[in-house]
Amino acid sequence: MRPEPEEAVTIPIGTVRLKGELAVPRGARGLVLFAHGSGSSRLSPRNRFVAEALRAEGLGTLLFDLLTADEEREDAIDARLRFDIPLLAERLAAATRWARKKEGASGLPIGYFGASTGAAAALIAAAELPDAIGAVVSRGGRPDLAEGALGGVRAPTLLIVGGDDPAVLEMNREALQSMRAPRELAIVPGATHLFEEPGTLEDVARLAASWFTRHLGAQDPAGLAAP
Repeated sequence: MRPEPEEAVTIPIGTVRLKGELAVPRGARGLVLFAHGSGSSRLSPRNRFVAEALRAEGLGTLLFDLLTADEEREDAIDARLRFDIPLLAERLAAATRWARKKEGASGLPIGYFGASTGAAAALIAAAELPDAIGAVVSRGGRPDLAEGALGGVRAPTLLIVGGDDPAVLEMNREALQSMRAPRELAIVPGATHLFEEPGTLEDVARLAASWFTRHLGAQDPAGLAAP
């Protein structure tokens, strides 16, 4: 299945406009929204690598900036907004509603792929939209930043952590105990937090593609209330 070219999109959320890229293969079985980690953007090479792998498996992808250009400049100075997880989760939920109305993507089951702090935003948004999110994958995530929302997540969740990232691994093990949804912990041997070691990001992409194709393919799209 050959992916469609990426379409540059603008996502209106309240008074802000967020830039993104949407790609939906013909006959797509679902759409995965990406929530990038702290200090990153829709241009994250790691997330783009995973997105390409998902599209090769017939999944649509939406990579978008969680902050505006002005906010990114402000955040580069004080790093405040990148850790405003409730704000990031709110924007991810709003982008989800936008995607459900977007021509070519409406009606597709939705999944979230969150990295680092973006994984916390994805878990909070999934808890806020329990009937709309069909699956969640976290890469090197910080579920401790979403602690109050973990019990409300209903979507099957895969937590991927590097075997050589001990602090984050312990956080994810603890999060596993707080969640009630179907969940699994996948440890990539030899990987550190950014999965820079040879072959480790390929393992992440393979695990994510398998999780999304298994769970989104079994989902019936659920409607979302208008924002």
